[in-house]
Formats: sequence, C-alpha cells, structure tokens
Amino acid sequence: MPTTSIRSAATSARYDTVAIILHWLIALAMLAEVALGWWMLDIPKLPAGVRAGWFNLHKSIGLTLVLLIASQLIWRLRHAPPSMPATLPAWQVAAARWGHGLMYVCMLVLPISGYIGSTFSGYPIKWFGVTLPGWGWKDDAIKDAMSTLHYGVSWLLVALIAVHLAAALKHLLVDRDDVFARMLPPRRPRPAVAPGQGA
Repeated sequence: MPTTSIRSAATSARYDTVAIILHWLIALAMLAEVALGWWMLDIPKLPAGVRAGWFNLHKSIGLTLVLLIASQLIWRLRHAPPSMPATLPAWQVAAARWGHGLMYVCMLVLPISGYIGSTFSGYPIKWFGVTLPGWGWKDDAIKDAMSTLHYGVSWLLVALIAVHLAAALKHLLVDRDDVFARMLPPRRPRPAVAPGQGA
C-alpha cells in the first residue's frame, strides 16, 4: 500500500487534532464547571462579595463553554468523525449517537438557562470582570424556572457523562478495540533500529 494511502487510513481511523483538543478542553472545563456549580451553592452570603465572586466565575466559564461547544459543533459539521468499527453491534452505535446528542443538548441548555436566569435576576452579568450589556429585567418567576431547569439538567449531564466514561473504559479495558484511541493524540512511531544496533 502506498505511503499516502496508509497515512489517509490512519487519519480516518481517529478524530483530527482540532476535534481532539476541543473534546478534552470542553470535557475538563465542563467537569470543573459542574463541580464548581454544586460547591458554590453552600457558600454563605456573608461576608458580602465572596459568593458573588464565585458565581461570576461560574458564569464566565459557562459563557466560554458556549463558544467552545459552538466551535466544536461547527467543526464537527465540516469534518466527518471517524466511522465506528464494523464489529460494533448496531445498538451500541445507536446508543453512542443518542448519548452524544443528549450530551450536546445538555451542554448547551446549561449555560443558556444559566444566562437567562442571571439576566432576570436583577444583577449584572460579568464575563471575567467585564460587565455585559443587560437586556432583561428582574423577574423572580423566570429566574426560578431557569434555576430549576439548570439544576435538573446538571444532574442529567452528570449521568450521561458517567455512562460515557463507563462505555469508554469498556472499549479500552474489556473490548480492547480502537474506539477509545480515536480521541487520543496519535503516537509517534518509534525510529527503526538498524540491524546490529539493537540491545
């Protein structure tokens, strides 16, 4: 097989570099965001300013995640993901597609609901210290509805992430196929050892 064909086959067997970077960046940021969101609920309101500071950080990360997730979706539409192994059962392929789709929905609903809830809280929204233009008004009913949605979806996302991790570990440790490796950076090939130079 020509070198170009081998390289093309190897490339199509895994996600491209941009997709891999966005995946792991969003995964780490989302896990940190969910953990921060649950932790900061127990921060006392006094002394004044401490709780607000953590909430503003949470909002800032959430708004950044919207941009990253949108970039990931746009990239995904323009760059087809690698195909699943032919040996994978059809129900697992379908479950993976539905799981990924639901995770994307949750990852978008979370920051959007948080943003809308903050807009109608009566407090300004700051993105890493920069006050964003306000367009809403103080409305406790809308704020409470968005808070309930935000909290419920966070639990759904955590459950989906747990299933996603379990499936990834199954492919890595039990099935020992190439599904998990598709989202890992390619390994550099070891330099060939000339005859007579081995240990």
